[in-house]
Amino acid sequence: MLLQELTWPVVKNLSRDIPVIIPIAAVEQHGSHLPLYTDSMLLGEITRRIDDEMGEAVLITPLMWYGNSHHHLDFPGTLSCAPRVYLDLLHSLVDNLITHGFRRLLVLNGHGGNDVPGKQAIFELRQQYRERDDLLLLFATYWLLGGRPWESLSEIVQREMGHACEWETSMMLRIAPGLVGGYPEIDPVPHGNPFLPATRGWVTQDRSTPGHIGSPHLASAEKGEHLLATFTEDVRRLIARVEKWDGNSWEG
Repeated sequence: MLLQELTWPVVKNLSRDIPVIIPIAAVEQHGSHLPLYTDSMLLGEITRRIDDEMGEAVLITPLMWYGNSHHHLDFPGTLSCAPRVYLDLLHSLVDNLITHGFRRLLVLNGHGGNDVPGKQAIFELRQQYRERDDLLLLFATYWLLGGRPWESLSEIVQREMGHACEWETSMMLRIAPGLVGGYPEIDPVPHGNPFLPATRGWVTQDRSTPGHIGSPHLASAEKGEHLLATFTEDVRRLIARVEKWDGNSWEG
């Protein structure tokens, strides 16, 4: 169910144990061949598929396109919420749903820059409601839920998400090919090893002058459908775990 299509009396009568999915993404540069709305379009497609498959078993809030993308601000068109402001924005959004009585909340992320503030918001909310053992507060990024799409489709070369890469370009070729530019001529930009396992502070131009990271020239619509199906199934399995949670235990 989509929250934006319901009336308040319908929402009032929903079970407070229904899994609530809060999709968050971004509007930011995606190299020279993909639109600024790529992250939001891809996460929107995954949540659309979840809604089609699960129907009234899940409640999905409107996708929040305003993300934390300051590392892309050197590229025109990027819209970014400052990290600390974004943390408070997510905190308030999830807190609204807790105020309405919902107990099983999953922030589903579609943009890497949202990862740190998103996790921190969830962590702080748990401290705020530390006396509650009936709250399940989760943050997850859809491509980090365990799927290994290259194992079931050997043509997929990348082993991790990049940016405007083989994976994202393939998924966009599947859902909006008319918005994809001349990707076959684009040279790959390797992920590199930025002092791993340490975490290095960076802006996009430290890593990539054209804005993409990975191998967009390898993309195909066939790969895109396989990736979308894999990631949608990963999300569905996580939601099933949320549904089965007994209401107060640590394990899920």
